[in-house]
Amino acid sequence: MISEFFRRVLAASAAAVFLFCLLANQQANAQAATFDGYWFPIFHEDNLERGQGPPAGDYTGIPLNEAGRLRADTWDPSLLTVPEHQCKPHPAFYGFRAVGAMRMWHDRDERSQDLLSINTRQQWAGGPERKFWVDGRPHPDDMTPHTWQGFSTAKWEGQYLVGKTTHLKSSYIRRSGVVVSDRATLVDRFHRHGDVLMHVSIVADPVYLSEPYVHTNNFRYQPNGTMTPYPCRYAIEVPREAGLIPHGELGERTASKEFAESVGLPIEMIQGGPDTLLPEFQKKLQEVKARAR
Repeated sequence: MISEFFRRVLAASAAAVFLFCLLANQQANAQAATFDGYWFPIFHEDNLERGQGPPAGDYTGIPLNEAGRLRADTWDPSLLTVPEHQCKPHPAFYGFRAVGAMRMWHDRDERSQDLLSINTRQQWAGGPERKFWVDGRPHPDDMTPHTWQGFSTAKWEGQYLVGKTTHLKSSYIRRSGVVVSDRATLVDRFHRHGDVLMHVSIVADPVYLSEPYVHTNNFRYQPNGTMTPYPCRYAIEVPREAGLIPHGELGERTASKEFAESVGLPIEMIQGGPDTLLPEFQKKLQEVKARAR
């Protein structure tokens, strides 16, 4: 009687262990394939960023420090007509805000079938690709060259895929002259909610930001999605003398003043900084507008 009891216990235990291993393996595989496929941006979120770009001189909601503000104030939109700047891909800081489709896929080792990386490609702005290594490899040393997409590793935190990117070139976080330095780092967080993919971007820069800049992008799954190539050839749009680069001198650019006047606010209210990220700033804006009436 006792031996029969233990036989059933052992059989049940073996079945439970087998089921646990099976589910764990399925969960690991599901994590690896969670984001595969085509995703299309949801345009109602930060529509200006997806379309024509934000107004020049508006730094509200960005934790710029004084150096970052001065750097942004030197930007001239005519810079985009310089041949060297025409075919640049969107940098990692901005790529997920492109207007076109995004494709995600994973790479595996051909022999072991171990997951090596999870990859993204944007349809717009040169078709930038990012590779998030998930095989445990370290980031390169400080002497490794920086690129537009940098070097990324990632790991799973529950249902979130969390990536960290280093070795990035200095580039824009908004298409209105707001940039970060080549010492900036980027954290990407991906989470799927049904057919919606949420992406959280966290940019930290000791040079131009007083605290991390956080924003989100959302995408909807496209079961029959496609992606076209993005060929680019530069052209002489504006004839210039060789070596002439459009820019503004410090203290001479008037974009912030013009934007402040267009929305009826003092210029100090649209100069950015950590306070402009807080809910209390919205109340302050309304009070200033009410006094101006």
